[in-house]
Amino acid sequence: MNALLDVLRTMRLTGGVFLDCEFTAPWCVTASSVGPDEVGLVMSTMPVSVIAYHYIVEGSINLRFDGDEPVQVKAGEIVVFPSNERHVLGSDLDIAPVTAKSLVTPPQDGGVARIVHGGGGELTHVMCGFLGTDTPKDPLIGFLPNVLKLDVSKGISADWIQSSFRFATQETASGRLGSPSVLARLAECLFMEAVRGYVAAMPEEQRGWIGGLRDPVVGRALALLHTHRDHPWSAEELARAAGLSRSAFADRFTRVMDQSPMRYLARQRIHYAAQRLKTSHESVSSIAYEAGYESEAAFNRAFKRQLGVPPAVWRTTNS
Repeated sequence: MNALLDVLRTMRLTGGVFLDCEFTAPWCVTASSVGPDEVGLVMSTMPVSVIAYHYIVEGSINLRFDGDEPVQVKAGEIVVFPSNERHVLGSDLDIAPVTAKSLVTPPQDGGVARIVHGGGGELTHVMCGFLGTDTPKDPLIGFLPNVLKLDVSKGISADWIQSSFRFATQETASGRLGSPSVLARLAECLFMEAVRGYVAAMPEEQRGWIGGLRDPVVGRALALLHTHRDHPWSAEELARAAGLSRSAFADRFTRVMDQSPMRYLARQRIHYAAQRLKTSHESVSSIAYEAGYESEAAFNRAFKRQLGVPPAVWRTTNS
C-alpha cells in the first residue's frame, strides 16, 4: 500500500470540522455537496475541491444516494464522500427531507456552525467535516465509490482517531475549536484509512488504476509519476526504478493499466494542466512547467493533440 499512500500525499489534503449536528427522531435532511467557498470560511486558503465526511458520535443514521440502496451508519463509524455528492440522511428516509443548509445556525464565539433539528425522539449526534485540496482531481477519486464507510474501532489508527474525535466533540460543545492542526491531520488520516480499506478489500484481479497501485512494480511507477510529475521521465528510467528491463516493465505496465507508461504520463500531465487552467489564474507557461513540459510550445502541441484546441482557447471556454 506504500504506492497508494504516496499518491494520496500528493493531493496535499487539509481540513477539519465545519458543522455540528444534533438530530432527534423522526428526521430526514438533504445534504448538498459542500463547496470550496463554504469550507473556505474555516480555512486560510480556498481549496480547489472538497471531500466531505460525517462522523456519528451518538445514535445512527440511514443514508442514501439517488438510485442506490440505503446505508446504515452507527455510532463510532465515519462515512467519507470522495466525490462530494448530494445525498439524503435521516432516521426515516420515507419522510419528506428538509434541506440541511436551511437549518444551519452560523458559528459563534470561535465554535462551528450547528444544526438542531427533529421531532424530539431518539438523539443522533453527527459531526460533519471536510478535506480540501489545492490539487486538481486525481484519478483516484474517479475510481472510488460515492461513499466509503470506516469503523474507527478497527485499524492501526483507531485509538488516535477516537480520542481526537472525542477531543473535537468536547471542544465543539464548549464553543471553541482551538486545534485546527489536530483536526486537519485527523481528517487526512480518516480519508487514507477509508481508501486503504476499500482498496485492500477489492478482488485481486481488479485492473485499471486501483489495480495498478496494488501491483508492486506498477504501483512504484505510478507513485513516482504522481509525486514527481514535472520530472522528464523516460521508459528506461522508470524501468530502472521498478527493477525491471525496459521491455519487461513496459509489458507489465501495459497489461495492468491498458496503456503504455509514456501514454499514461502524457494523459495525466494534460489532465493536470487542464484542471489548473480551469481553477487557477496562473499563466499558460507556468502551468506547462508545473505539468512537466520544458517549453510552452511543446505543451501547446501536446494539449491540442489530446483535447483538440490550444490551452488558452480551452481555458476561455471552460473557466
